[in-house]
Amino acid sequence: MSSYSRPARAGILPCLLSAIFALNSPAVGNEEAQNEPLKPFNDSTLERWKEKSFSGNSRYEIVEIDGTRVLKASTEGAASILYREQTISLITEPVIRWSWKIEKVYEDIDESSRGGDDFPARLYVVVQTGMLPWQTLALNYVWSSNQDVGESWPNPFTQKAMMVAVQSGNSKAGQWVTQSRNIVEDFETHFGVKIDKINGYAVMVDGDNSNKDGTAWYADISFNPK
Repeated sequence: MSSYSRPARAGILPCLLSAIFALNSPAVGNEEAQNEPLKPFNDSTLERWKEKSFSGNSRYEIVEIDGTRVLKASTEGAASILYREQTISLITEPVIRWSWKIEKVYEDIDESSRGGDDFPARLYVVVQTGMLPWQTLALNYVWSSNQDVGESWPNPFTQKAMMVAVQSGNSKAGQWVTQSRNIVEDFETHFGVKIDKINGYAVMVDGDNSNKDGTAWYADISFNPK
């Protein structure tokens, strides 16, 4: 088991994520029934992942739950993101699928404001739209504390990111939930662009803007056919 806290290197994701600091969307969050055994988190170590701090550091570590390797992410009023720069073709595998679990949501926050832009769990997908590192767009799939599933809104820090509530509230806190989204369709819906690849993805648990504490767990993150 290992923890991870390491300076980020220059690249596509850090440029966009620094701007984000700190989507109107389909009516469903594409939740899948948890009928099969939980698949482990992709990597046994975090050597291929980088961390970017915004305000202190969230904590990211590989742990085992009931014999399955997962990524545990937690914050105590801090914010950092764990990201992986990887070009992934969406031509044959446009659907991202992941499993996550939270301890609890945050009370009394306005997620559409800068002061409330905190989430108990997020998953980003990022695409480069031009030659320059900062020419990027990001979809931010979130476990919302109070927005309905299917709601979407611009990130309050940058117009280059859209927030999509794919899970919401405490009703499934403490349970593994598997989600899937068609990235190609979502980018066309929320940004009006057609893409055939992404340049990286990231996970985040943050509580810096509203001084919240939170914990989430991530299992397998994969890319799949429709």
